[in-house]
This record gives sequence, structure tokens and C-alpha cells, in this order.
Amino acid sequence: MTHAQLTHFDSAGQAHMVGVGGKAESARRARASGSIFMQAATLALIRQGSAKKGDVLGIARIAAIQAAKRAGELIPLCHPIALTRVAAEFTLDAANLAVHCQVTAECRGRTGVEMEALTAVSVGLLTIYDMCKAVDRGMRIDGIRLIEKEGGKSGRWVAADI
Repeated sequence: MTHAQLTHFDSAGQAHMVGVGGKAESARRARASGSIFMQAATLALIRQGSAKKGDVLGIARIAAIQAAKRAGELIPLCHPIALTRVAAEFTLDAANLAVHCQVTAECRGRTGVEMEALTAVSVGLLTIYDMCKAVDRGMRIDGIRLIEKEGGKSGRWVAADI
């Protein structure tokens, strides 16, 4: 793949913020997901709400929403956008000793919300790690990815294995 095919590089190969001023506004939506794997005792603490730092999933949900709102500050060439909705859902998975996170981000704008959804999942899972690391430093965050996006010139995209 050449620099010409990557939108964040100009014809001279220099990094730049993609110009979106000429694009029409449209409804945009993205869903991302990821998981954190842990010991059975750690999952039990989360389920019971008895972790030392409090309601792990409630705090992780707020952290994910805050992270989506700050993606443009964290990722150098990401546009700051006005989000119209962010929903973060966490599912406990006893069979795989995991917590799965799925975030949906929406806006009406000139650029997509994929980075906001991915950032939200990442920070939501990192928050779970932070809140539970005292009892389980070996937790593993895995599988953070975009699973669906809608809107804009490219339309709808869904991950092939969904």
C-alpha cells in the first residue's frame, strides 16, 4: 500500500488531517467491540459488585462514553466531532472468563465515528483492568475491532465474520 492510498498522507507523503469541509453531512453510526479476559475470582468480584473500587461496569461505562467524546484529542489526525449518541454495553461471560464490551457511537456529520467507538471500547476495557488490577494483573484485553459502520460515501460496512 502506498502513501497515496492512505488518506492521512498527502501526495508528498506528509501526514495531514483529511479535509472533510466539502463533504455533505449525513447520519453516521459505528459499532466496535472488544473483551477482557480474567481469572474466575475477578469475574466473580465484578458480578457481585464487590470490587474494592466499587461498581466496575458502571464506572467503565462512563469511562467509555467520556473516551468517545475525547477521541479527537487523543488521536492526532482524528477530527473532533459532535456526537449525538454513545451507548456502551458490557456483558459478563462466565464460560470464557471474560467481560465483553460493545459501543455504538452516532453523529450527524462529515466524517465517521469509527475512531470514537474504538476509543470508547479501549478505554472501557482499560478501566476494568485499572479497577481490578490489584487482584488480577494478568488480565488480557483482546479483539478490539470495528464490527459495523454506516453512513457517508462508502455506506454500510459489516465485519465479514459477524
